[in-house]
Amino acid sequence: MKKQNLSRVLKHIGRYSPLLALSVFLSLIFVFLTLLLPWLAGRAIDIADMYLASPDLLMDSGRELISECVLIAVCACAAAFIQWVMNLLNNRITYNVLHDMRREAFVHMQSLDLSYIDSHPSGDLVSRMTSDADQFADGLLMGFTQLFTGVATIIGALIFMARADIKTALLVVALTPISMFVAKFISTHTYDMSRKMSKTRGEQTAYINEMLANQRIVRAFSQEKNQLEKFDEINNRLCETSTRAVFFSSLTNPSTRFINNLIYAVIVLAGAYLCTKNGGEVLTAGALTALLLYVNQYAKPFNEVSGVVTELQGSLAAAERLFDLIDEKEQISDADGTVLSDVKGSVEFKGVDFSYTPEKKLIQGLDLKAAPGQRIAIVGPTGCGKTTLINLLMRFYDVDNGGIYTDGTDIRSCTRRSLRQSIGMVLQETWLKSGTIRNNICMGKDVSDEDIINAAKASHAHSFIKRLPNGYDTVISEDGGSLSQGQKQLLCITRVMLALPPMLILDEATSSIDTRTEILINRAFTKMMKGRTSFVVAHRLSTVMNADIILVMKDGNIIEQGTHKELLDKGGFYSELFYSQFSGVR
Repeated sequence: MKKQNLSRVLKHIGRYSPLLALSVFLSLIFVFLTLLLPWLAGRAIDIADMYLASPDLLMDSGRELISECVLIAVCACAAAFIQWVMNLLNNRITYNVLHDMRREAFVHMQSLDLSYIDSHPSGDLVSRMTSDADQFADGLLMGFTQLFTGVATIIGALIFMARADIKTALLVVALTPISMFVAKFISTHTYDMSRKMSKTRGEQTAYINEMLANQRIVRAFSQEKNQLEKFDEINNRLCETSTRAVFFSSLTNPSTRFINNLIYAVIVLAGAYLCTKNGGEVLTAGALTALLLYVNQYAKPFNEVSGVVTELQGSLAAAERLFDLIDEKEQISDADGTVLSDVKGSVEFKGVDFSYTPEKKLIQGLDLKAAPGQRIAIVGPTGCGKTTLINLLMRFYDVDNGGIYTDGTDIRSCTRRSLRQSIGMVLQETWLKSGTIRNNICMGKDVSDEDIINAAKASHAHSFIKRLPNGYDTVISEDGGSLSQGQKQLLCITRVMLALPPMLILDEATSSIDTRTEILINRAFTKMMKGRTSFVVAHRLSTVMNADIILVMKDGNIIEQGTHKELLDKGGFYSELFYSQFSGVR
């Protein structure tokens, strides 16, 4: 366990110090009342014993006994009420801390480099923010509920035992380290097992998430059996680690309970001897009863505290995975960067080098210049770096060497927000969120219904939207529900139509649309791109024939550039790509 993680948890708890102070104060009162009950019970027994010894004291003993019983009832009711209030406070603290940590993790995730997101399964990240966070909250809640109260009860019970009989109290203290040693041994192993369990559970969540998202592919290739075997392997590992973690954690209570029962038996024998010695002058029956009740109260928290410590080990193991996410290196801040305004749309790549991994070079020494309003098409075989250029222009990744300039300003010196607000982007992969069609188009922007409808008409999405059950107010899920891939693509295009920024990026934007709709969309794009710098990534070369400049990429380099006619006349790699679409060579 990393000590700094424990201190960070305490720091989060410290934000709610007033509630924590009130909870601690009520805990002290609760402990005092519960420790007062055995003493009152012992007094009641001694009063009853006095009556049995001297029946002449019936009236006085009866009144005193009734008073003791009433006082016991009042203390018990007060303790129950205080415990209820404590539970409310502890729940409030725990789930506020959980709320803060989840929010911190989610906010941090928004600022992480995309390289981290791309290299980690989404299911594992989801598991950290859900399952691990819940496990952390469970341990923290148990800690608040039982840890401080248990420790206070142990100390208080020792004090009351010492008042009853100092020798018995010292005997109990001498035997206590045995229980503590056992609890320490078990909790150490529990932490290791809990961390392995959390890691394996995150792996399983990632795998399930992957399979749910790709069920059509799995079934199309009849891979159900293979995927089940992979799931069984992960599931078996999770079962093994979970069983071992639960085994160690479940040892705590019976082990400490066994030892504490042995201590209790020793105290019973010693107390019984003292009670019978010299006719009960050393220890009265009431004092013995109180003493045994205090031994029980002393022993019980050891069981609870041991269980809490064990649970906290698992809780801190889960918190460590959450903190690992929070501690991941953020993308370089651009808070003090230049805010782009009145963007004209000139873009220039100067000597750009970039690779996703250092050992595998991709783009080297790339030079490219686009004048405002130009339509730039980027073509080439799969993996040549077309989409990488878009990632660099949007600053999803930063260049390794060289620079990218917009209107003469290095994009690394300007804010990402202002840069991305200057660029409209339609990707091959559609992204929709749970909500209405209207919300998916405007993406939270304050725009009129008329503007939304005009944008939908321009993208030719209006007709199919009107056919939906509730039109623009139809609620869809994050995967688009019953919408076809082409309809989802049209909604993404409508989004850009609504914004109309000075620069546009179309990355296979019409790949999921039928030929007739593609012709209509391209007409809309032509109108939309007029006067705007546009980058069009395409595999179907028929869609880029009217571009001002066509860049032909191969192995991360621009090997040819020019108009469609110029490149065909040249008879180079572009010409080969273009004619291969009709000859069936590729």
